[in-house]
Amino acid sequence: MSDPGVPAVPRGTSAPEGGDAAVGSRAPSLPDPCTPGVGTPDVHIDHYDLDLDYRIGPNRLSARARLSGRMLRRAASLALDLTGLRVTKASVNGSKVRFSHRGQKLRLTTGSLEADQPVRIDIAYVGNPAPTIGTWGDIGWEELEDGVLVAGQPVGASTWFPCNDHPSNKSTYRIRVLTESEYTVVSNGRLTDKVRKAGRTAWTWESTVPLATYLATVQIGRYRRSEIAAEADAAPAFVPLGLYAGEHRDRAASRLRVQHAMMTEFASHFGPYPFDRYDVVVTDEELEIPLESQPLSVLGPNHLGEDWEAERLIAHEMAHQWFGNSLTPRRWSDIWLNEGFACYAEWLWSEASGRESADERARGWWRTLAGLPQDLVIGNPGGPDMFDDRVYKRGALCLHDLRLRLGEETFFTALRDWTARHRHGSVDTADFVECVSRVSGKDIAEAIRPWLCEAALPRLAGAPRTA
Repeated sequence: MSDPGVPAVPRGTSAPEGGDAAVGSRAPSLPDPCTPGVGTPDVHIDHYDLDLDYRIGPNRLSARARLSGRMLRRAASLALDLTGLRVTKASVNGSKVRFSHRGQKLRLTTGSLEADQPVRIDIAYVGNPAPTIGTWGDIGWEELEDGVLVAGQPVGASTWFPCNDHPSNKSTYRIRVLTESEYTVVSNGRLTDKVRKAGRTAWTWESTVPLATYLATVQIGRYRRSEIAAEADAAPAFVPLGLYAGEHRDRAASRLRVQHAMMTEFASHFGPYPFDRYDVVVTDEELEIPLESQPLSVLGPNHLGEDWEAERLIAHEMAHQWFGNSLTPRRWSDIWLNEGFACYAEWLWSEASGRESADERARGWWRTLAGLPQDLVIGNPGGPDMFDDRVYKRGALCLHDLRLRLGEETFFTALRDWTARHRHGSVDTADFVECVSRVSGKDIAEAIRPWLCEAALPRLAGAPRTA
């Protein structure tokens, strides 16, 4: 998720109960204190097979979800996340089961299930999907003026399908959406089938690369698809760059050409792009912030300007394909591994594109953060402050400080090892410490501890020029 680009208004002391985080600690993934009441430690879902029949005018969804996975521990019932929709029938391993649905929790009474036992869950449900409203604003399935946008981070997946809604549970997906033929449906992975009949079209998307529930998406609009060409003086990226857009298609196709050079630059620092393509959806109406999914991002027409503010957001969302999508945090308290890296990618692109250097950006933001209340521990910010702008900027400063300490070659070698070793996996801060320490031959735990585990802002390594 992109930050708003302005310092957040503090809401008081942000360190959660229990005090500062500790570099290298590994708390259990579930239950997650940042998102209480969401996710389950009982089962891991390996695959979601979703059939969605959606009528745009009345915003009416009739759906069937088939989930396959395995039990993580012995249990006599299964709890899944599902918000605002009504279950009509459910079965587990081929047998009908009783169920109850209160608030955001769907509980299936299964009888005894053993640890490591495979489970197949089949749920039919209907309703008028809507975003869940809470700590982070409106999240999930959202009607546009003419179409649909799904923004699931962090707990919005349950607004359109039953799931184990936690980033540690990565799964493969098949998503089939039947809707009016005037509309295009965009989802995760590859479009594998498209069938039109009687004025409606079924779009089938499949992701064989595992993804977290918050990255699962459906975008519906009067979009046309095209390939994005590279700028005249830039080599094309080594994977296809696609565009889905409606009334802003020409402007988007021109503005997003910069992504070819951007991807080449990021690959040189972060290692190979982790997917086989990258698409951007540009909505017809303006959006507050752009959104990342896998392997695509969603922008509003207000994010297509020629200024730095617009371009940094384009860079930020692309960088999430490495950091957040391929490498997904094992728990939400490690959100800095998503946002700190994506923010630092902005600064790297600033330098590569002839604007301010990464060092200049870092020192400028250090001065800004030094003038703000220092009451946020970014290594464990707590649920309400996961997306505070200071998590983004201070996370990026932590990386820049590490770069200054280790040197260019060692730092970027470590980043490439980080993305390669944990490709398409789940990670935490302890994994990052282990990886960089091994590659550099230096234990970095103490160097990054003040950035992540203390509220007071550390100084950057080296002699500050003006900080």
